[in-house]
Amino acid sequence: MEVTLHNTTQKLCVIGDPVLHSKSPLIQNTMLRALGLDYIYLCQPVPRGRAGEWLKCAAFAGYAGFNATMPHKEELLPLMDELDEDARMYGAVNTVCIRDGKYYGFNTDGKGFLASLRHAGVNTAGQRVLVLGAGGAAKAVAPKLCQEGAAQAVYVANRTAEKARALCAPWGERMIPADFRPETLADLAAQCSLVVNCTNLGMEGTTGQFADFSFLDALPAGAAVCDLIYAPAETELLRLARMRGFTALNGLGMLIWQAVFALEHFTRTPIDGAAMLPLVEEALEAQSR
Repeated sequence: MEVTLHNTTQKLCVIGDPVLHSKSPLIQNTMLRALGLDYIYLCQPVPRGRAGEWLKCAAFAGYAGFNATMPHKEELLPLMDELDEDARMYGAVNTVCIRDGKYYGFNTDGKGFLASLRHAGVNTAGQRVLVLGAGGAAKAVAPKLCQEGAAQAVYVANRTAEKARALCAPWGERMIPADFRPETLADLAAQCSLVVNCTNLGMEGTTGQFADFSFLDALPAGAAVCDLIYAPAETELLRLARMRGFTALNGLGMLIWQAVFALEHFTRTPIDGAAMLPLVEEALEAQSR
């Protein structure tokens, strides 16, 4: 990918620990080149607990902004001068814009997730959704499904009951905690048109896997299964869902759409996400070859 730098080129990056595996630089630089915007997007390792130091360094070095991945999303929250509604709702920041010496925190994860569903033709309005897991990803997905996704009910199934209850508590009867037993998952799946895996079960490089996939057999016809994992591109959960005739989506769409919304914040430029999607997918495929 050809990159032309000028003295006026503005700097962006992603921070994390670890972060050198991140696909964000390829995604963002692909979009920046396609849009003809004078920015460069880099990768910056920042150790756990040192996001506050990075903020000062980024401002001094003239960064226009940056994205944050684990473990910095929650650490950044109290360090912002202003927060958008989603960052407040999730208690986490994934996008920071630096303007006139002030830090503006946003979270584009939930919005990116809903956009990926809509682009794939999955409608959540008035539906029941089963969310697997209650960690960081679920904290963005489940509330957004209740809010803008207008789901009738969201069931959050998690091995640790306290985490599920804490996530669901602010939403009353619209978000309902549940355990992770196979019989519970099957009972809930029978009521839902969408299952979203927010755990790392089946992720590349991990040994964890679902002990029981029988809940897939309880899903109604026409249901969709979304796994926020994108490496591998098809987890065992998605393979089995596809074999049963369900719509099967991995997490790549969410990754790209949240990046689109972050870039809109950085550049204050409206972006046609649907037009960017095939360009980014092509670049990611070329990198993997």
